[in-house]
Amino acid sequence: MNDSLPGSGADGVEEGKRLIRTGGDRGLSLAERISERFQRLTWGTPLHAMRLRGRYPLKLIAVPDDPFFGDVHRGNGLLEGVVRFRGEERAIEQLDFSKPGWSTPFAEYLQSFAWLRDLSSVTTRAQGAPIAEEIMRRWLEAHGEKVSDPAWRADQWGRRILFWTAHAPLILSSSNLIYRSSVLHALARGARHLDRGADRVQPGVARIAAWSGVLVAGLSMPGGDPRRAFGENGLKRALDHSVFEDGGSVTRSPAAQLESIQLLTILGEAYASRRLQTPDFIDAARARMVTALLGLCHGDKGLSSWQGSGPIAGEIIEQVIEATGVRTRPLKQAREWGYQRLAAGQSVLIMDAAPPPLARLVEGGCASTLAFEFSDGVDRIVVNCGGARATHAQVPAALTEGLRTTAAHSTLVLSNSNSTAIHSDGTLGRGVVEVELARHETDSASRIEASHDGYVRRLGYLHRRVVAMSPDGRDIRGEDMLLPADRRKHKMPTPFTARFHLHPQVEVTPTADGFAAILRTASGHLWQFRCKGGELTVEDSLWIDPRGRPLSSQQLVVTGASPAGGANLSWLFHRAK
Repeated sequence: MNDSLPGSGADGVEEGKRLIRTGGDRGLSLAERISERFQRLTWGTPLHAMRLRGRYPLKLIAVPDDPFFGDVHRGNGLLEGVVRFRGEERAIEQLDFSKPGWSTPFAEYLQSFAWLRDLSSVTTRAQGAPIAEEIMRRWLEAHGEKVSDPAWRADQWGRRILFWTAHAPLILSSSNLIYRSSVLHALARGARHLDRGADRVQPGVARIAAWSGVLVAGLSMPGGDPRRAFGENGLKRALDHSVFEDGGSVTRSPAAQLESIQLLTILGEAYASRRLQTPDFIDAARARMVTALLGLCHGDKGLSSWQGSGPIAGEIIEQVIEATGVRTRPLKQAREWGYQRLAAGQSVLIMDAAPPPLARLVEGGCASTLAFEFSDGVDRIVVNCGGARATHAQVPAALTEGLRTTAAHSTLVLSNSNSTAIHSDGTLGRGVVEVELARHETDSASRIEASHDGYVRRLGYLHRRVVAMSPDGRDIRGEDMLLPADRRKHKMPTPFTARFHLHPQVEVTPTADGFAAILRTASGHLWQFRCKGGELTVEDSLWIDPRGRPLSSQQLVVTGASPAGGANLSWLFHRAK
């Protein structure tokens, strides 16, 4: 990734920053849960049924373009009569939406109609329409008239409206007037449902999806100007609550960031299909989001793995960015989103220097504070295991949950515990509340100093990590410090483990002295690793690839024990060849 590309000036670096996770260990309050439950119960009432009544359009007045290319593997599966998603398969002729027997990720893919993009990417309308209509008929039979959860969840309706309108030729080419009327009737009912429910979903990509659906409905159906004005106000509120000033998603998920950019881009195409100017606030938000997304890309142009997201391939990221039309440089310091980027020579280092996402905003968050990933050109070297929310269907649930732990990230673990607690219901609990951050740029090095309080309450230590990169990118120096944060007396030394997970293509050869190792990348480059303050071993690890599959890898593991006065571990990555 070329960090010197002229463009946005949003990559300015602040010398210091204090990030606080307010209310981070609390999920939805009891009152919020009751309100949410009550709202969903009203879906089955006669009053809500009356709200959904009204005329339905005889046709769409505009069909926006979907500028994104789908997944060829999944698209070919549809041609073969099978719906595929992350290792899970269902025959189309056996799909029964009234009795779903599939996983939640598969349901999200199927119910959102995102598969229309995959189908349109591998075939013509003549070939694809019968397949799309068959799945549509099955969906209408179960959910066209019956309002139920999760099929009628607001964010799912938002996505569905975007895909239905953008791929209308696949689902509305039939000469069967009854079928066409059923589709358009469901579309109109879904839009009315969204009018009242778009603001009720949690901030982030879900709320952006819901309000984008409102707007596309207003742009695509006759008489939609009042809904368009209403939707623009709603989307502006949604973006204010869902996107930080630096362009990052409040969920801190790169995958959610990518989807939000795609949603706003399709929305822009809906305006273009009506020959209308996209509102400035939408274009401005999307530009900020692209800048932030690029900040998490390695030298291979693919995304790094954070907050459950997998390492999305570079060709996908490039195609998405090209479709947006945004030209900008990668963001070096995401001030609220919380990711720091060091780049020099061929080296790129990306660090999580913020508290985890709020429990009320996301389930499946990770305890990854102060972890980092690092690459040399197209070769990823230090990685996180990643992919907790993007795993293949065959990956055991226990392993998927394990991917969220601090130990699954390239950072220090104290007393074999997570820096932020992970609850059984998927939310994050107590742990990191504050992160102190300082960033320095000099002629001799780029330097990040950050500390978190995730272990203070339980173990009495503050974890501070310092990472510096030389101007040529050939040296990455680090230091992990455990600092006593209270007056408690530690009777026994507290064990710590610093983990540096390696990409599967990195070969490791430990040295005889037990303090160093030689790393060889796939391109043949050699990196030396040395440490002081702990004992080095090489252990097995794994990495979740872009298709959600676990690949065997190795990790550098440095162990030691902190006395009452604290401990200091220093380490170095040096490119030797």
